[in-house]
Amino acid sequence: MKRILFPTDFSDASLNAFIYALKLADAFEAEVLTLHAYELPQLHYGGLPHTLKEVYDSIELESFEDYKDQIPLLREIAERNNLGHVKISNILKHGDLIWAIKDVVKNEKIDYVVMGTKGATGLKETFLGSNTGSVITEVNAYVISVPEESEYEGIKNIVFTTRFNEEDKKALKKVLELAKIFGAKVHCLLVKNKKTNVNDVIIQDWKFLFKGENIEFHIIENDDVKQTILNFTKSYEIDLLAMLNYKRGFFEELFRQSLTQKLSYHLQVPLLAIHEDAL
Repeated sequence: MKRILFPTDFSDASLNAFIYALKLADAFEAEVLTLHAYELPQLHYGGLPHTLKEVYDSIELESFEDYKDQIPLLREIAERNNLGHVKISNILKHGDLIWAIKDVVKNEKIDYVVMGTKGATGLKETFLGSNTGSVITEVNAYVISVPEESEYEGIKNIVFTTRFNEEDKKALKKVLELAKIFGAKVHCLLVKNKKTNVNDVIIQDWKFLFKGENIEFHIIENDDVKQTILNFTKSYEIDLLAMLNYKRGFFEELFRQSLTQKLSYHLQVPLLAIHEDAL
């Protein structure tokens, strides 16, 4: 059985992403593992060590009780969306969130990580500066980040941005697997600018390799790669933007602050980040 990890802090953005996790689990007949991580504060106490232990024990107990109280809310969301049949397990871990996610991904054989992200002023601060951004760049997994404003309406169109590198083929095959589950069409997009050096023969080889798949290739010449992707996402009513995460710098370049005023529709589109090391 496939396993989907859903890290949560029980914020509105997080709970909204839970519906995506449930829908993905339903399609894959997978299990959802919810994860809540908490950290103990650094206390500088003048008291005895046993006093510190009592303080830490109290915090741990409070974290456990808070998490236990939130679990029925997750089950209620599942029932409300006719997904009560999806298997849900719950994990509470002490430690840094990124460490906790890495640990669970490694030890629980996670297939996807689904997280919420919040922000309306630009992705550099509110996306890449968030825990979700750190997970995308640091965790060797397939990570779906769901903007708070995104409302699940199915997955019919997926765009996969490519440079037609060899690694991109593996990532595209992963995207096609996901698309088949939902009966979605994949749009393979190359935005050619002055720095792009892609041989036309390679493009034709790709078209031949993926012949028979529900896929359409788009080659658009434009020096503004970022805005072209955003425009494409809107024009083709894209439900999921999929990208191979080569390195953090690529994402930082793609979502820089200068796009703030143009990101309102982009924030409604979930992003599937495929870590290069996860292929």
